[in-house]
Amino acid sequence: MKTRFLICSVFLISIFNMKAQENFSVNANIKTEPTDKIEFNETNIGVSFTKEINAKNKITNTLEYSNLKVNYELDSNIKYGNLDQFNQIKNKFEFSHELSNATNLNFSITPTVNFQSNLDSNDFTLLGSFVMSQKLNSKTSVNLGISRTTAFGSPKFLPVLSLNYNINNKASLLIGFPDSKISYSNNIRNKFSLSNSFNGNYYHLDPQKNLNDNASKVSLSQMTSALEYERNVDKNWFLNFKAGYDFDKKYNLIDNDNHKVYDFNTGNGYVLGVGIKYKQ
Repeated sequence: MKTRFLICSVFLISIFNMKAQENFSVNANIKTEPTDKIEFNETNIGVSFTKEINAKNKITNTLEYSNLKVNYELDSNIKYGNLDQFNQIKNKFEFSHELSNATNLNFSITPTVNFQSNLDSNDFTLLGSFVMSQKLNSKTSVNLGISRTTAFGSPKFLPVLSLNYNINNKASLLIGFPDSKISYSNNIRNKFSLSNSFNGNYYHLDPQKNLNDNASKVSLSQMTSALEYERNVDKNWFLNFKAGYDFDKKYNLIDNDNHKVYDFNTGNGYVLGVGIKYKQ
């Protein structure tokens, strides 16, 4: 009970802090990922607030909720078809400090709860990152750091390394790990992006639904290559469309030590998504 109170307090404190911040955005996204055997459908909604404390310091707070539904009807032979819904609540607090004209330090801490249907103290996880951004010249900068992330399906520490290059006023290039992207904007209303990212997540199973072989969590991970288009339809409103493909997609049952105990063998599949954002 004390742990549950602590989890709720972390999120409530973040919500109250939002009132003191300035710029904000609200977004909602729907994504479908059919594979050879299983179809994944995710709904996400998030609220983000940003405040510049002074000329050198900035904070951003993003609160998100996502719901993942899993449909096993494409393969009636799959075991454990009762694992059909998972939830996540996460709050990302970011702090950016300008150390010099050429160097920025970026720190983030992200408490999350990943659960099946009943929230429990074991569902709490703490993620985060520390990244240094160094400007090499007017067009090029490098990012170097470390993060605790679920990009490969369970929380672990991974390096962050990327190169940013502003090709011109309309195009930019990001090459690195875990994310790479090339973006192009032909005017103030249209933005096109081609991205490649390593991404994943995991969810704790409800105690009464723990399965054979000591399975206590489900783990998902993939490498996603996608084409995105964002349209500024009005002063503050944006629409986003995404089409891509998941490579090396994995959906497994794992135990408390993150060892695989069952592989759903989903196969790869395409990704389609649509979203709407209000930004002020």
